[in-house]
Order: sequence, then C-alpha cells, then structure tokens
Amino acid sequence: MKSTKNIFIYLFGYLIGILFLSLIIFMGKSFISLIIDFFTKGSFASFSSHIPKSVNNLITIFISILLEAFPFVLLGVFVSSLIQMYVSEEKLKKFIPKNPILAIIATAFLCVLFPVCECTIVPVVRRLIKKGMPLHLGIVLLVGAPIINPIVFLSTYVAFRMNVQIAYERMGLAFIVIVFIGLLIYLLFENTDQLKWVREDLESTTKVGASNPKKSLKSVLYHASDEFFQMGKYLIFGAFIASLFQTFFNRSYLVDLGSNNVSGPPVMMGFAYALSLCSEADAFVGASFLHTFSTGSILAFLLFGPMVDFKNTIMLFGYFKPKFVITFMFITALVVLGVIEIYQIIVLG
Repeated sequence: MKSTKNIFIYLFGYLIGILFLSLIIFMGKSFISLIIDFFTKGSFASFSSHIPKSVNNLITIFISILLEAFPFVLLGVFVSSLIQMYVSEEKLKKFIPKNPILAIIATAFLCVLFPVCECTIVPVVRRLIKKGMPLHLGIVLLVGAPIINPIVFLSTYVAFRMNVQIAYERMGLAFIVIVFIGLLIYLLFENTDQLKWVREDLESTTKVGASNPKKSLKSVLYHASDEFFQMGKYLIFGAFIASLFQTFFNRSYLVDLGSNNVSGPPVMMGFAYALSLCSEADAFVGASFLHTFSTGSILAFLLFGPMVDFKNTIMLFGYFKPKFVITFMFITALVVLGVIEIYQIIVLG
C-alpha cells in the first residue's frame, strides 16, 4: 500500500509534467529562449513576456478545473472507503428490490440523497458494484446522482431565475433518462462483471478474505489515499484535455451549427462533453446561451454534461472494460437525444 506522502508526490509530479509538456508544445522557440535566459541570467525575469496569452489561459483553465474537481474527488474516495470498510455484501443485497424495474426506479429516487458531482460518484459506484450492487443500478446512480439532487436543482433555479421552468424540466427529464438508461444496461449486460480489477483491488480482496481487518479511521484513510491516487491521474489528464478545448475552440461555430431544433441538441451535448463542467456550476454556463439556442438545446446541455463528460470518461476507461464504456456512452447519448427530441415535438412545439 502506497503511503499518502508518496501518492501526493506522484500526483504532483504528474501535474507538473503535464504543465511542462504544454509549455514545450505551445511556446516552441519561446520556451527555448526562456531556458537560455535562465542559464545566462540566472532567473526567469522575462517569464511572463515569453508566455503567449493562449498558454496563460490554458494553464488558468486547467488549474481551475482541478481546483473545482479535487475536493469532490476527495469526498468521493472517502465515501468509497467508508463503503469498503463498513458496508457488507449482505447488507447491500438486503435493501435492493428483487424486481429489476422497481430496483431501477428506487435507485433513481435514491440519487436525491447523493448531492455529488460526476467526479465524486465514479469511485462510489465502483465500490458499490464491487460490494454486490447490480451493474445496471450502479449505472443509474452514476448518471443520476450528479444531476437529480437538491444542490443542482437550486443552482439551476438561480441560474434560470428568469425562466425557472427549465429547472423543473431538467429534473423531470433527467429522471426519465436515467430510468431508460438503467433498463437498457440491464437488457444488454444484466449483472455481468464489467469492472477492471487492478492489482490493489486483488490484494485488498485477498487480505479481506484472509483476515478481518480492524475497522478504524486509519484504515479508511489508507483506502482513500490509494483510491485517490488511482483516480487523480485520470482526472488530471481529463482536465488537461478539457482545458485545451476551452482554450482553442472557437465558440462562434456553435451558433452556426446549433441554431435550430434538429442540430442544436447534439451540438450542445458535444459542447457539454468537452467543457467538462461540474454539475453544480454548469447551469450558469447554460444560462448564457439562453438567447442563442432553443430551450431543447439548453436542456440537452444540462442533461448530458453531468452524465458523461471528458473527465469522467477517462475515469470510466480506467475502471470499466472499454467495450462497456463505449456502449454506455452511446446509450446515454442516444437516450438523452431521443428524450429531448420527443419533448421538443410534444411539449415545446
């Protein structure tokens, strides 16, 4: 088991490595000039003058995504560790209804009790599935918890205070979407094992099977630190790719591509995926497009982003089998788009 000190050293090195690589790629000759200045003058006095504005923006956005996400990831791995130490398979199975449809609906309502973002819920769901939660119920929690919770509803209500109906539409449509996703995952995969088992998981399973470890805060923190290291490296890489998109993508293209009810929803879903915003904050970005895009397009943005984005895609590929992740992403996109298109035709006109 890695020590907490080593884990943070590895993560810090990973972070510095990505920042250093971005400077080399985007500064080019300016970066070489900067290094020459350091060896000839012994300082980085001209550092700011050499860095292009786009690189400054990239670094700022990258750090802001990490600062926004890391506290929630820490919360997620801590909850995951508590589940590992204190929730047994027998206790979990006792609370799951036998009927799969009833179980999906019950789990959808349970999402209200998990006011977490899409980064936080990944380690929690992974741990629950390992503890015996059926795969389709874990996925319902994965897509539902970041969106069907009081904090997201409140932030959406405030962001769209001039049109609060969108807050209610977001919650209602999200419930329908996650139920359909759960049903499709159940039909396609039932309860087959789609998790990747890393070495630490196998070691942990062996140790638990061999002895009954003392349930202490120290044990919880050890589990949390191990999982934070595993999760953190995927988050850093995902945040970097998302910051590249936010820095260099010309958002004016969105207006040309998504100005109608047919192309608007998929365009805004792709935009939500690339931005990788926290579900507690995405409503304020969505509200800024209210006078540019249709209500259906805005709702597609608000529904899809918390369920699947670039950050949690990297995490999902780290912990689930690739074929399952691709199928899950396709199902989620298809269900969200289908529900939005039907809602536009029947309700929004």
